[in-house]
Amino acid sequence: MKRVSFVVLFVVALTVAMLSGETRTAEAVTCDPTQLAPCMPALVSGAPSAECCSKLNEQQPCLCGYMKDPAFSQFVTNPAAKKIASVCNVPWPEC
Repeated sequence: MKRVSFVVLFVVALTVAMLSGETRTAEAVTCDPTQLAPCMPALVSGAPSAECCSKLNEQQPCLCGYMKDPAFSQFVTNPAAKKIASVCNVPWPEC
């Protein structure tokens, strides 16, 4: 009986550990402005691709940082960028 209880406890602990790791991984975002490269054509055309929308959604938590970075702010603060975010249903940050 003790062996069965130990196995059940071990499986439950392992499941909790795995789920906890997945939650942390899902929340972690690596801010990399080069990931937004698929959105560059949309700055001109105004029509973002599915890949652009996906990358913009992934990088959304990083947008304020990009806006404050002189190397990238001209692209992120461009009025077309806000339109692209709207088309992609990505909330525009209030920085």
